Amino acid sequence: MARFGAPAALALLLAVELATAPARAALFDDDEARKRIDTLRGRVDQIERTLGQRLDALETKNAGVVDLFKDVEQIKADIAKLRGQFEVLTYELEQAQKRQRDLYLDLDSRLRKLEGGPGMPPAAGTPGATDAPPAVAGTGTFSPPGPARPGDVASEQRAYDAALDLFKSGNYSAATSSFQAFTRTYPRSPLAPSAMYWAGNAQYAQKDYRAAITTQRQLLGMFPDSQKVPDALLNIASAQIEMGDNAAARKTLEEIVAKYPTSEAAGKARQRLPAR
Repeated sequence: MARFGAPAALALLLAVELATAPARAALFDDDEARKRIDTLRGRVDQIERTLGQRLDALETKNAGVVDLFKDVEQIKADIAKLRGQFEVLTYELEQAQKRQRDLYLDLDSRLRKLEGGPGMPPAAGTPGATDAPPAVAGTGTFSPPGPARPGDVASEQRAYDAALDLFKSGNYSAATSSFQAFTRTYPRSPLAPSAMYWAGNAQYAQKDYRAAITTQRQLLGMFPDSQKVPDALLNIASAQIEMGDNAAARKTLEEIVAKYPTSEAAGKARQRLPAR
């Protein structure tokens, strides 16, 4: 084999170096790229972990919000249910009050028939037969009326029924005024005790308990023989209970039982006495 001289060998070595340099450069570039890829992958993995943690936190938070929303919806449903129950109870109470008013009116009608009905002269010995029966004053108290006027039976009945209609409709203020006006206008009427009684009941319905007691006591004093007396006493007892005067209420209830034992008011008084 021919021997190369130094210049030739140097040239050959240089040629080899030039030939292998791109390969080494490419290898170097691949290593750097891998390093960069690894670095980027690490950053991506870190970002994924961070995002995962945030997503987990959001899911946990959202789960709490969903539970809270469910609780709110349940509370709304419970409120709606309670509102419905309240409306039903209110309706039942209104119906019970209506039935009570109807019962009062029925009893009043029957008592009026027993007392002789409108237009008939008062029985002898009753306050209605005196020359100066009491009348209702505008303030709710009673004072002696002026000279008696000839009664108009039809007008008298219409006036009384109009006042009863006001009471039945729950317009107690107007009913009070109408019954008081009736007693002033028809002081000798057999319906005067009933009008006075209903005036006291209307005052009671307005929670004016003192006025109710005053009106019913005036009925007792002016019409002691009226069949309304036991009911008037019962209304007095109810007003005394509402005012917290249980001792006076017990005394009134005992008076009803003692003086009017066969009356319907006495039956109610007996029911209330054990609680007093």
